[in-house]
Amino acid sequence: MSRFWSPLVQQLKPYVAGEQLDLPDLIKLNTNENPYGPAPEVLAAIAQANADSLRLYPDPGAVALRHTIAAHHGVRAEQVFVGNGSDEVLAHAFAAFFRQGLPLLMPDVSYSFYPVYAQLYGIPVETVPVNADFSIDVQAYARPGGDVGGVVIANPNAPTGMALPLEQIERLLNLWPDRVVLIDEAYVDFGGESAVSLLARHPNLLVVQTLSKSRGLAGLRVGYAIGSPALIEGLSRIKGCFNSYPLDRLAQAGAQASFEADVYFRTTCERVMQSRVHLTEGLRALGFEVLPSSANFVFARHPLRDAAELAQALKSQAILVRHFKLPRIDQFLRITVGTGAQCHRLLDVLAQMQVHR
Repeated sequence: MSRFWSPLVQQLKPYVAGEQLDLPDLIKLNTNENPYGPAPEVLAAIAQANADSLRLYPDPGAVALRHTIAAHHGVRAEQVFVGNGSDEVLAHAFAAFFRQGLPLLMPDVSYSFYPVYAQLYGIPVETVPVNADFSIDVQAYARPGGDVGGVVIANPNAPTGMALPLEQIERLLNLWPDRVVLIDEAYVDFGGESAVSLLARHPNLLVVQTLSKSRGLAGLRVGYAIGSPALIEGLSRIKGCFNSYPLDRLAQAGAQASFEADVYFRTTCERVMQSRVHLTEGLRALGFEVLPSSANFVFARHPLRDAAELAQALKSQAILVRHFKLPRIDQFLRITVGTGAQCHRLLDVLAQMQVHR
């Protein structure tokens, strides 16, 4: 702590990202990266953009990319906002739409960055407990006679991987028609249902997605939001007060190419989903309870083994998984779905630990 810090900085509790290690033959299954990487067309587009044009500022509105994203989702370009990763997009949304003084509703088990944003912007939070099976109860978000500042839900949820069907998302939107409901779809391409199709009926809906997971571009940092033109204008106003050029030329070129490489995108998503099935079956055969996942990770616990000890034992074998020291989930491990070979190695190591006993 420094005497130069403001009172706000002194009280902040920053988000802690997944561990990054530089070890030979490391199997990194702790940060939900795509094991197959971006399409070859993406690398070619980035290489082509890496020329004399880098001396010039990028397009501050990322117009070409926004048109490409809009075409992919069947919406208009004025319904699309892009930012430096979905984390930046989420941060702008918290500043733009969630009302100070009124509680922001979110699940008690969810993306742990949400409370950090709320603290940063002075937004009170009210967590809504998920069910005993870790599913989200939409009706629990009703507040008869009360008011809220908004709602934020990850769908599929993180870190559980469990997804809500569209009819439940629409039910939530109808509960709060005068408040923004943000649906964070970072993992939707691995088996979830996107809420983009609900936008025409619900001007209070903001959908946030990322290129970090399903498109293998975590290192490029591109995220986006889709909503009504009024919501997108709100995000643009925040961006204009924060950073005029959030996406550099390489990011815009690579991101646009990733949407144009649709066959590669769908093929790699399918490979991840197939590996998820095999990983889930293998973990259950070893005695793990595995929650139903629509993401590129699984959430699992073993009734006889401590999760923190398992994570440390795997780390000693150069395998990283994510363990959260948080209420209700401290006995779970979040395991990214890697390649078939990586998943097989994980299961072999766990079997050698005799976790089934």
